[in-house]
Amino acid sequence: MSTAVERFDEAARARFAAHSRTRVRDDELLRHAVYTRVLHWTVAAFFVLALLSGFAIYTPWLYRWLTPLFGGGPSTRLLHPWFSLAFVAVFALQVINWMRPMMWTRDDIRWMRRMREYVSNAEAIEPVYVGFFNGGQKLYFWAIVIAAIVFLVSGIPLWFPRTFGPFFVALGYVLHDVAALVMLVGFIVHLYEGTAAQPGTFQAMTRGTVEKRWAWTHHPAWYRQATGRDPRADYEAALARERGGK
Repeated sequence: MSTAVERFDEAARARFAAHSRTRVRDDELLRHAVYTRVLHWTVAAFFVLALLSGFAIYTPWLYRWLTPLFGGGPSTRLLHPWFSLAFVAVFALQVINWMRPMMWTRDDIRWMRRMREYVSNAEAIEPVYVGFFNGGQKLYFWAIVIAAIVFLVSGIPLWFPRTFGPFFVALGYVLHDVAALVMLVGFIVHLYEGTAAQPGTFQAMTRGTVEKRWAWTHHPAWYRQATGRDPRADYEAALARERGGK
C-alpha cells in the first residue's frame, strides 16, 4: 500500500476516533474501530439497495412488489446505477482500509488445505498461525473485490446502451448478472458465518469488540499479537476452569 493511501486511511480513522469512542471491557479486545464499522455497514446498505432495485428491474414480473420502495418502476431504474456506484465507491474505501490485513500469505495456503475441518468445526480452536483474518475470509474478500470490478465495468454499457451498442450491452448483462450472483452468494455465506456459525462475531461489527475467548479460538495469532499471551495456554486454562466448575 502506498504511503499516500496509508496516510488517507489513517487520517480517516483519526477523524472518526476524535468524535466517537469504543468501550472495551476487561474480557474483550478491540476488533474494529468506528471508521471500519461505518464503512462496513454503509457498504452493506448500498449493496442491499442495489440488490433489491436490481431484482425489481431484472424480473419485474416476480419482484414488482419491490418497485414501490423506490417510488415506482422508472425511479427504480434511475436509482439502481447510483446505488451501485455508491456501493463500489464505499467498498473501495473498505478495500483501502483492509488492504494490509487482507494480503495473502503462506499461512493462508495452509489454512485453505484444512477448510473442511473449519467448516465442520472439527477442531475447538483454530491453528496458531491464524491472524486477524483467516484464509477463507481473505478469499471471500478478494472474490468480492473482483466481482465488484466486473459489476461496475459491465454496468456501464447497460447505463448507456446507445453508446456501446447491442453486443456490449448483451455481454454486459451476462457479466453483470454473474457478478451480482457471486456477491449475493457471498453475502449470504458472510451473513451466516458472522452470526449462526460463529457466535460472538456479529458483535465485532456492532460494538467493535470481541471476547478474548472468541479471539483465541478463531484468531490465535492476532490474540497473541494484541495481548502478548499464549492463546493455546489461555484456552486450556479456561477449559480447566469450566471443568472444575462442573
